[in-house]
Amino acid sequence: MANTTFQLTALNATRENILKILNQFTLEEMNEIPKGFNNNLIWNAGHVVVTQQLLCYRLAGVAVNVSEEMIAKYKKGSKPGDYVGETEKNLIISLLTSTVAGIEADLKSKDFSGYKPYPTSYGVTLSSVEDAVAFNLAHEAMHLGTMISLKNALKS
Repeated sequence: MANTTFQLTALNATRENILKILNQFTLEEMNEIPKGFNNNLIWNAGHVVVTQQLLCYRLAGVAVNVSEEMIAKYKKGSKPGDYVGETEKNLIISLLTSTVAGIEADLKSKDFSGYKPYPTSYGVTLSSVEDAVAFNLAHEAMHLGTMISLKNALKS
């Protein structure tokens, strides 16, 4: 398996930046969709967790670490729906950290060799879990940028 140490370090840093943004806002503010946006802070946080699970685990035939309900709510093509309450917010915050540690451990202990190639809407095809871990960084960086824009809109 290719060395993914850097990618996992970068993933952890990205997730820490997401958590820093979330920690600046109330639950109500996290649920707010500012004018000119089509999503909110908490949806972006849930979306990056779910997407990482789908890209890295499900496409390899490995069990994901999130519920099917969470996948339905935050997967690609979804949008914020019902108000996200305290319990769900706490779960998302916990998963932002635990899924980084989880993928690091799982890459050493689980079999990802059944990875099914996946053509992304970004224009690249993922052919292995290593591809997925690397691509996931670009995906999360894009959503971190959106969250920075949301933060600025909420603070103005």
